[in-house]
Amino acid sequence: MAGFVVLLIGMVANIFLQMPMIHLAMSGMFVLFSTGVILLTTQQIVRGGETNYISATVSLYVSIYNLFISLLSILGIMNND
Repeated sequence: MAGFVVLLIGMVANIFLQMPMIHLAMSGMFVLFSTGVILLTTQQIVRGGETNYISATVSLYVSIYNLFISLLSILGIMNND
């Protein structure tokens, strides 16, 4: 939860500051956060802690989408387009 709060504060700061290094750092933190959410959700599904599979599937989908977008942002940071 603390990581999520740090990400929200960083996103708001990046809206006003518009610094490329903050954007790169935020993308890196989103990669780590999304990876952690994927691991946690998968562990809950395997161990039987998650009984609502629709919610688990949506959570996995959103985490994979965020991971993909963040990796694209990191890899495309040097592009001038």
